[in-house]
Amino acid sequence: MKNVIFLATVFALGLTRAMFAREYHVSIRGDDTNDGAKSRPLKTISAAAMRAQPGDVITVHAGVYRECVAPPRGGISDKNRIVYQAAAGEKATLTGSEPVKGWQRVQEDTWKVTIPNAYFGSFNPYADVIHGDWFSGRGRQHHTGAIYLNGDWLAEAARLDDVLGASGKTALWYARVDDVEEGARASPGTSTPEGNTTIYAQFPGVDPNEQSVEMNVRRTVFTPEKTGIDYITVRGFDLRNAATPWAPPTAGQIGIVSAYWCKGWVIENNEISYSTCSGVALGKYRDQWDNRAGSAEGYVGTLRRALTNGWNKATVGSHIVRGNRIHHCEQAGVVGSLGCSFSTITGNDIHDIHVRRLYTGAEMAGIKFHGAIDVLISSNHIHGCGFFGIWLDWMGQGARVTGNLMHDNLRPDLFLEMQHGPVLIDNNLLLSRSQSLQFMSQGAAVCHNLIVGPIGNDRGDKRVTPYLKAHTTELAGMYASTDGDSGDHRFYNNLIVAPCNLRALDRSALPCFAAGNVFDKGSEPSKFDTDPLLKPDFDRGVQITRKADGWYLDLTLDPAWAREQPRKLVTTELLGKAKVPDLPFENIGGSRYVVGTDYFGRRRSASNPFPGPFEPPKGGKLTIKVWPL
Repeated sequence: MKNVIFLATVFALGLTRAMFAREYHVSIRGDDTNDGAKSRPLKTISAAAMRAQPGDVITVHAGVYRECVAPPRGGISDKNRIVYQAAAGEKATLTGSEPVKGWQRVQEDTWKVTIPNAYFGSFNPYADVIHGDWFSGRGRQHHTGAIYLNGDWLAEAARLDDVLGASGKTALWYARVDDVEEGARASPGTSTPEGNTTIYAQFPGVDPNEQSVEMNVRRTVFTPEKTGIDYITVRGFDLRNAATPWAPPTAGQIGIVSAYWCKGWVIENNEISYSTCSGVALGKYRDQWDNRAGSAEGYVGTLRRALTNGWNKATVGSHIVRGNRIHHCEQAGVVGSLGCSFSTITGNDIHDIHVRRLYTGAEMAGIKFHGAIDVLISSNHIHGCGFFGIWLDWMGQGARVTGNLMHDNLRPDLFLEMQHGPVLIDNNLLLSRSQSLQFMSQGAAVCHNLIVGPIGNDRGDKRVTPYLKAHTTELAGMYASTDGDSGDHRFYNNLIVAPCNLRALDRSALPCFAAGNVFDKGSEPSKFDTDPLLKPDFDRGVQITRKADGWYLDLTLDPAWAREQPRKLVTTELLGKAKVPDLPFENIGGSRYVVGTDYFGRRRSASNPFPGPFEPPKGGKLTIKVWPL
């Protein structure tokens, strides 16, 4: 009875908030003593955040807002959320940087500016050294600070002498902070009020005092200070320029915008750019174990602690990240450890991630997730990444990667590490010729994809890793391999284009299953392929090009492939069960899986589906617009 009364009270409160919800307006010409009406707008987003209650909307009008928004509360349900949105048709920029004037020429293209340490308060990005589990600085220091010239950033130099020399292809900056020893690391809570910060920077051919020059001063631009701030929408902003920290899976993860160990955020239709480390963070909380657990055993400890701290579908995850343009982030476009579970990442354009490659580590990708349980990654365009396109690392059980366009990534478009399955990969265009797929895993179903680059298949990793009960965060067991961990994959109805071939599957520790694949000139089937359709004289001529209205794919298809070799519709029944967790390949949430549509959502033939991501194709050489959809 008490539970019934409690639920009725919550429902009544939610209904009351919906009836009396209000809209707060924010304008750079406003005043924080105003009431937030359209005629009396507030001046800062933070002031509106302090007033907003579940069901309210904060509308931000055109201008540049130099603040860090830390929402003190969220909504109470999907229908009673707090919405932060840019006004329709207006550009509202929320930035972690501040303008810098007073530059003095040192020599040639090199200038310097001196800033009192007190200006930075408790956090000085030019004393804050990037560090953490699975991070490597390549033998030098890197700081979370950054210098921007007309919106684009300069690169941090390793030594002052590098900045004092002639400027090269990439302009450089370097900072010296008084009262901070060379090599020391300042923590976010440590103030260095004495002395100055002196920044040296190269500005080839221009006077920085006559240009737009800015510097990072804030760690993030939209992140709660505590966990459990649920049901928030962030929509339509230009979010940029933050001194974000390295975000390994064992630490509290902060991006330009961070759904910080909470539930039900919607991050949509924003431009998110110029993060020292990560753009969007859907990760875990901070605790005393941050950056102290950089091993497989350490991450198992992180997992077990997370379970006691509310890692379950009712409490954490279920976010939506859609329609954003995410670029120029040096660790990841979207990162998430555990807090990403049950989320949807769809329709985003993610590019120029980890392209400077000044540091390295094991966490860089367009999308990098740990614990991507029942995560849907669909219809994204991921390109120009200096490491992986998508990297699913540990416990991506029930994840589906579908309808994505990936190309020109330096490392594989998709890397599955320490997965035991089931993981679904269908209707993707995997076009990076360096490498399309990399497996250090088991239990993937790869169906109806166009695969151009080579496939890697490691079998020597013997880490002890968890698997889960279906569609939950509940541990089912720990798997320890004696023979390596690769295999138990399914490859059905794919178009395989050289230099890709499926021979990499032959060295799997566990048997694989393959049928209905088509191999063109230079590509080869695996020993597991049954009745492969070999076309050794056929060259598909695959090429991706950009035009004024989007991205186009050139390729050649032959409708006769359907007649030459009948294929089965890919379903839960056809795929069977992933071996280690003993679970079927099914849709997120548990319904029956059917690859019944193609890349564009067109219905497939149930009796004889055409191989690859497109159906039904026209014959001959085709030019198909593949982004935006």
